[in-house]
Amino acid sequence: MVMNEQHKEAFREEAYELLAELESALLELEENPDNQEMIGRTFRAMHTIKGSGAMFGFTDIAEFTHEVETVYDKVRGGLVSVDKSLIDSTLKSCDLIRAMLGDAGGADEAEIRRLKDVFMNMARSGTEDSPEKAKTGSASSPSEKRSSEKTYRIRFKPAQDIYLTGTDPILLLNELRELGECRVVAHLNEIPPLDELNPEFCYTYWDIILTTSRGDNAIRDVFIFVEEDSELRIDVIDESSLPFDQIEQKKLGHILVERGDLTAEDMVKVLESRKLFGELVVEKGLAEPSKIEAALVEQQQVREVRQRRQTTETASSIRVPSDKLDTLVNLVGELVTVQARLTQTAAFRNDPHLTLIAEEVERLTSELRDSTLNIRMMPFGSTFGKFKRLVRDLSDDLGKEVEMITEGASTELDKTVIERLNDPLVHIIRNSIDHGIESPEVREAHGKPRQGTVRLMAEHSGDCVFITIQDDGAGLDKDAIRAKAIERRLISDTAEISEKELFGLIFAPGFSTAKKITGVSGRGVGMDVVKQAIEALRGAIEISSRKGHGTTITIRLPLTLAIIESLLVKIGTDRYVLPLSFVEECVVLTGRDIEAAHGKDLANVRGHMVPYVPLRKRFELKGDAPDIQQVVITSIDGERVGLLVDTVIGEHQTVIKSLGKAYRNVHGISGATILGDGTVALILDIPQLVKYG
Repeated sequence: MVMNEQHKEAFREEAYELLAELESALLELEENPDNQEMIGRTFRAMHTIKGSGAMFGFTDIAEFTHEVETVYDKVRGGLVSVDKSLIDSTLKSCDLIRAMLGDAGGADEAEIRRLKDVFMNMARSGTEDSPEKAKTGSASSPSEKRSSEKTYRIRFKPAQDIYLTGTDPILLLNELRELGECRVVAHLNEIPPLDELNPEFCYTYWDIILTTSRGDNAIRDVFIFVEEDSELRIDVIDESSLPFDQIEQKKLGHILVERGDLTAEDMVKVLESRKLFGELVVEKGLAEPSKIEAALVEQQQVREVRQRRQTTETASSIRVPSDKLDTLVNLVGELVTVQARLTQTAAFRNDPHLTLIAEEVERLTSELRDSTLNIRMMPFGSTFGKFKRLVRDLSDDLGKEVEMITEGASTELDKTVIERLNDPLVHIIRNSIDHGIESPEVREAHGKPRQGTVRLMAEHSGDCVFITIQDDGAGLDKDAIRAKAIERRLISDTAEISEKELFGLIFAPGFSTAKKITGVSGRGVGMDVVKQAIEALRGAIEISSRKGHGTTITIRLPLTLAIIESLLVKIGTDRYVLPLSFVEECVVLTGRDIEAAHGKDLANVRGHMVPYVPLRKRFELKGDAPDIQQVVITSIDGERVGLLVDTVIGEHQTVIKSLGKAYRNVHGISGATILGDGTVALILDIPQLVKYG
């Protein structure tokens, strides 16, 4: 049977994702060999790869994976123990499966046979005391595992004098809303006539239906200061431990009886009539309308939560090819450009009806842009497994003991940024382990623990993400770096430079202080390429280090590469765009200020002299500069530098267009954009302008 190539490609994508998840589970399992959840994840990943591989014609993968799956089935049953040998063999299996999928141009048949024999021997070594395998320790899959969400019914009746204590019940209800999905019904039946009403008393009480995974302790914490003086009742009315089809939906009458708002005898009397239950209860004066409303709200929320749970369990996501997402982003970019033209046209014609339409289109376009870009965002933690595997393998190769600690797994970045960041991070982590972390014996001699640590951290900060790679190794040797820089004539013998500038020399092409070349690093190739790759992503990289304590490398990156917030400026008749993430402030520069600098490109900013790049001169534009110009202050590698322009127009939403091949090597220009009037504006590459300015 000839399989459709599209189906095969879909299997490859799924298999790559499963292998990444599998490696992550294996590395966690190596640290905690008794972790039943990780054992279950490993078994299910292998089982899925085997089943899907057989279905889509990858019989070699299915046959090989079957042997691995068999061993992990015995691990689940407690018949085979997890040790380093098993983890090593399984990680090698992941590499082989990737090769079979086509990553490395085919797998080594001899290695496949060898690993098959290894797993078959492991399976035979597992003693089976009974034909029935012990399954009690295995963890269920995410689809089988029910959420910890529960739905609560809360009756909150505060003391009448609650306001006198300085407490506002509405604020307590708002706190409940922050715990999850929440619906509130107010009961007003105890409010007295106006002539009897005390304005300082609270006569209202509430029924709240709350669906949350935070637990009842979190609910009680909300009422911790008022619980003693209030009537507070918290009941669980729905929990997600049973499948949807095994839960009986409660009738309105039963809910009212459970609440204590109706007696069982009254419910029977009402049921004898054929009218709607709620209407009859109110007609007969058996319960207040607000209590009927509260019961109906409870009934509706429980139904919606259960239906949503069922839907989530059956289909929580869909797989979309990345090229379709790229097309969608491009179309949204075109829409943003057209929307800008519409806004400009409306302002020019001064037509209020057209302006109203333009504002609505601008709002919808902004929401569509944000939603589309969010679809492209991926958690940075999706790459952690790959880097942990890298650290593990390098540690073994170099005879070192290194642990990787990760933080900020939920930090999101554009998928394109994550993909292009892979190689620079691999190189930095390799250097940290090879050059930074000492051997266990050397670490012990210096009073350090035998095991070194590499930390990989990610965090949001405004419209940027900071990624930090930190090790607790030997740190950088400033004297060795300075000597090498003098030898290569990067600085003079007498040059006085800051520590930051000295560490920045590491990014010079071919720079290396390694005393010997290894299979990992030391050839002086890489850190300059790392910096170029980061700057190509409109990012920046910095190094700090303390000898004997370790090195920290910090990378700053934009959240996305498709659409950016920017500053629109004008020089002569041309307009240019500066990424707003680089801009700190704008200051005025007059002719008198220029004269006071005695011909030097320096601006006095609140008593501090800031150098600037005159862009009119840099771009060789004709014409005279205006009497009053503006300096856009930026910060590059921690140093404040200005860019001199004629006029700052204002903030602008920029859709980035790449330049043609003929302009790709032009220093200082990173792309172009189309403005609202249809003209083209160049996007300035600020780090390059400062470097070559």
